[in-house]
Amino acid sequence: MKKDQLLTRRGALFAGAAALGAAGTAGAVLWETGGGQAKPPAPAAGPQASRPLKPSAYRLQPLTGYGPPRSTAGRTLVRHEPFLKMSGRGRTMVLTFDDGPDPRYTPHILDTLAEYDVRAMFFVCGEMAVDNQDLLARMADEGHVVGNHTWSHPLLTRLTRKQIHSEMDRTSDVIEEAYGERPQWFRAPYGAWNRAAFQLGAEMGMEPLAWTVDTLDWTTPGTRSIVHRVEGGAAPGVVVLSHDAGGDRSQSVRALRDYLPQLLDSGYHMSVPRRRTA
Repeated sequence: MKKDQLLTRRGALFAGAAALGAAGTAGAVLWETGGGQAKPPAPAAGPQASRPLKPSAYRLQPLTGYGPPRSTAGRTLVRHEPFLKMSGRGRTMVLTFDDGPDPRYTPHILDTLAEYDVRAMFFVCGEMAVDNQDLLARMADEGHVVGNHTWSHPLLTRLTRKQIHSEMDRTSDVIEEAYGERPQWFRAPYGAWNRAAFQLGAEMGMEPLAWTVDTLDWTTPGTRSIVHRVEGGAAPGVVVLSHDAGGDRSQSVRALRDYLPQLLDSGYHMSVPRRRTA
């Protein structure tokens, strides 16, 4: 990938972010919102990822709490708990998608977000991102935020500090190459955080983000069940956890097409957090 192409994507990514803000207290960020409505596209099958992740066997609950306030601009504070929600004006929510990108499902999620002019966060795994860098480039072009979800989706609490560093750093390298900048957010697989993950994430300039509403889409509970969980948990500042890889995510694709226009019609705004790192 040519350097001038990355610079072009980087310019496109930041074109809509005129006002940036640091997190004053945990969960306090500036939001970027989008708004129009249009008919979403029909689903279509795509080629299988060359190294697909295995479906998750379980999900741990995120830690509670919001973490201490940021003290110094330009440095990432070492937190003891992840963000669970985001503070913002009005009825603003953030949609997040984990474990991808997967060419079978991620493009359809991106298509739906584009149809409704909505931005989201994608917490990608390095072993998926390295083979699908075109999807990260598209995320940059369309204003989405890409976060670090480790290289191979391990349980961090069972790894050494050196192993955790490798998982996170390799993924950040791939993200920077394809997306145009290193990630500013990370999410521990299974929501299993530990002290080393918080410390290493901060050293790499990343804030930890968990979630407020778990769609449990990784259990393939049915499209309607996913829709009901999102709509039932909708509230200002809510962070919704869904998946675009790691198994059959066709239900997640269909559910997004259902609940997104309904949330927008109800007055909610889907957005992404921005923060100043220097």
